[in-house]
Amino acid sequence: MPAPVIEKLCAKEAKLNFPDDADGDVLKRLDESGFDFSKPTTIDFNVDFDSWPPHPDAIAKLREFAGSIQVYEPDGEYNGYILFNIHQVLSYELVTEIQEKFTTLMADYGGVCESWGVLH
Repeated sequence: MPAPVIEKLCAKEAKLNFPDDADGDVLKRLDESGFDFSKPTTIDFNVDFDSWPPHPDAIAKLREFAGSIQVYEPDGEYNGYILFNIHQVLSYELVTEIQEKFTTLMADYGGVCESWGVLH
């Protein structure tokens, strides 16, 4: 059997390891529930703001860098937030890189990107 086939079989049987933090915990739960990390999926990211509504420039920047966004107004139970999504292969590195990039992008506007999710 050629080595690449053996490596693929071993990788398929291997348990994925994720860092011990909030993002790693979500990825572990997805792995345990049978999520397929080899296929692209739609990943939703939320940007929360210190005050609502966010500055119009923040919304414009999000549209520029994320493309399509959805603005969710506060509803009494939840604070408002802005949602954007990407369609890629889910990984710890991707999630943390996107969160860091958009938190930095929104820092001047009191925005932070520290939550995400996938439909599974």
